[in-house]
Amino acid sequence: MSIPNRTIVVFAFVVISLSLCDGAEVVARKAQQPNERYPYTEQEVFFLNAKDHVRLAGTLSLPLSPDPVPAVVLCTGSGPQDRNEAMFGHKPFLVLADHLTRLGIAVLRVDDRGVGKSTGIFSEATSADFAADALAGLEYLKTRKEIAPGKIGLLGHCEGGLVASLAAAASREVAFLVMMGGPGLPGDQIVLGPGGDDLDGEWLSRELIAQMRGAQERIFTIIKNEKDHNLAQARVRKEAEVFRSIAARIRVEAAASHREAAETAAVAVEGQLPLLLSRWFQFYLTYDPRTALLKVKCPVLAVNGERDVQVPAKENLEAIREALSVGGNTDYTVLQLANLNHLFQTARTGAISEYDQIEETFSVLALDTVSSWILKHTQ
Repeated sequence: MSIPNRTIVVFAFVVISLSLCDGAEVVARKAQQPNERYPYTEQEVFFLNAKDHVRLAGTLSLPLSPDPVPAVVLCTGSGPQDRNEAMFGHKPFLVLADHLTRLGIAVLRVDDRGVGKSTGIFSEATSADFAADALAGLEYLKTRKEIAPGKIGLLGHCEGGLVASLAAAASREVAFLVMMGGPGLPGDQIVLGPGGDDLDGEWLSRELIAQMRGAQERIFTIIKNEKDHNLAQARVRKEAEVFRSIAARIRVEAAASHREAAETAAVAVEGQLPLLLSRWFQFYLTYDPRTALLKVKCPVLAVNGERDVQVPAKENLEAIREALSVGGNTDYTVLQLANLNHLFQTARTGAISEYDQIEETFSVLALDTVSSWILKHTQ
């Protein structure tokens, strides 16, 4: 399957930006962020992934219902994320959990292992490990009398969509699966990093972009093809030496109007070596999400924003649809939502640089699409 010729800049731009930017502290409270006078209850909970000896911490929001209710476990996207998936001044999972719980759906949102109050080491985990954590959350919900048996599903955003599909493929106890901006293609076939106005404004020279892309593609080839682990790491380190000079040029060449974005990009370029050498990135780069999707038999909703520059909608939704169909799944819905970016905000271009400029945390269209589908499949 061919991919549009977009520039691969750096997946680290997003991952490192998330590490540097605690959205809750960057800007004032966003309009959609709910106040704490909830018409439901919230509990801080802890549960164990016994296999990996990881104690996970999260928030369980419960509708005020005399009867057991359906539930969903939320799976965060790439990078170390807290239970609210706080980033770029927004708390998407807090807004999503509030919306679903008000409609009668219990929600468990969880700090990633090694983040917040969860134990474990984030940097040593892969998407497969996070899938085991998601299934541990499902097992925990099965012990709660407030939760309807057989009506516990998974919802993942970005990499969380991959995580949730891995979990759904591994357990027939997953009642439903929602993928929001989740990949249907291997990491090396997805546009990695910023797009839209982040590049089209031409604040980086095309020659510099080509140099950066060439280095990354050489590194990706090494990761995919070199079987000797020590030799692969040595070769990646050697290729990555060029990133220091690229970062220096980004700082010098960017116009004053792009100085802040250029500094963020330069920091990401300089700091990406640990990411490139990590087990997580090597798994993400080479794993084909269709491997799991072929095995998923529960109902599936896959939605992507039309203006998603991180996980482009058309190609990834097509791959998800094809894998589910070939695998024999007979209950799936695949939708591209107009004018929405990777965070499911209403966007002008979809560029990463817009994320924290948009007041909206989560499009009402996206919220209603997800909640109505879940209610239809659990009532």
